[in-house]
Amino acid sequence: MPLKWFKRKKKTDKAREEIAQEDLASERVEKAPEASGTEKPDEETPVPRAPEKGFFVRLRDRLSRTRKAFTNRIDNLLLGKKEIDENLLEELEEILIASDIGVQTTMALIQRVRERVERKDLIDPGELKHALQSEILAFLKVPSKPVQMPHNKPHVIMVVGVNGVGKTTTIGKLSDRYTRQGQRVLLIAADTFRAAAVEQLEIWGDRVGAEVIRHKGRADPSAVVYDGIQAATSRGVDVVMIDTAGRLHTKVNLMEQLKKIRRTVARQIAHAPHEILLVLDATTGQNAISQAQLFHEATGVTGVALTKLDGTAKGGIVVGICHNLKLPIQYIGLGEKVDDLQDFDADAFVNALF
Repeated sequence: MPLKWFKRKKKTDKAREEIAQEDLASERVEKAPEASGTEKPDEETPVPRAPEKGFFVRLRDRLSRTRKAFTNRIDNLLLGKKEIDENLLEELEEILIASDIGVQTTMALIQRVRERVERKDLIDPGELKHALQSEILAFLKVPSKPVQMPHNKPHVIMVVGVNGVGKTTTIGKLSDRYTRQGQRVLLIAADTFRAAAVEQLEIWGDRVGAEVIRHKGRADPSAVVYDGIQAATSRGVDVVMIDTAGRLHTKVNLMEQLKKIRRTVARQIAHAPHEILLVLDATTGQNAISQAQLFHEATGVTGVALTKLDGTAKGGIVVGICHNLKLPIQYIGLGEKVDDLQDFDADAFVNALF
């Protein structure tokens, strides 16, 4: 490898380390004990609800860590620069990679910017940030298939993803959304591998008013799904959401199980499942792209729900997923409250990021 590559890698690794240190510092501030003389509220005492903020303000607030790691560094880079040269583009490249946009996506962004510079469409460094903003927005606008309820009930959504990404919680939040719209929701507890998964799904079902179909013990997930679809059809349910396992002894076993679940649904309802929603944890960075590739190859993912976006400096992963996999981001998780799962809006996201 050329010496120049190693130098750039070293600088990028250093930038990643700085971002990680900033994350730790932010967490310490958030978890710091209250100053002496102030009373800590009783845990059982209800805390008054803060006034609701507008969606854009909330999004901007929740992206603060990503913005600090990304756009603030770009501002510092451009400060005092007189021209856009190769050194400037190389430093910009390091910032993008350190923000977990990904190497492939970063190269594509830098190439687009370089072409605009060569055409003299982009000369002033002060315009570089705006140019980058427009290119990122173009990457994020992946066409998505409109979600339409089928004429014959139910509408079936199969939810996939590894354990720990917030899969069951996302199902609960979406179920709450559908029930508020007057839809009758049924949840199928097909994650029989994880000990507490079924109980967690039942808690959400009770909370949002959704029925739950489950079997005892480590039953065959496909058998649970079969019974769940039968129940949904006979009861006239509007929406079915299937919770699936996220970890087995090997990835091959997991993917084969998901394929079997999908076949089980398709045999009972034509063209179902109508949606296959992949839940990813934004804090995992580039690992989320690897997960997305595996699940997409096995199941044919139709959309992505990206969770924990409020607690990471790696929000650039949104750009990498859309560009590399051409998968649309449908929902983003901005917190733990039921209404913190929001529809993804590319324009609002980029505006909040910059």
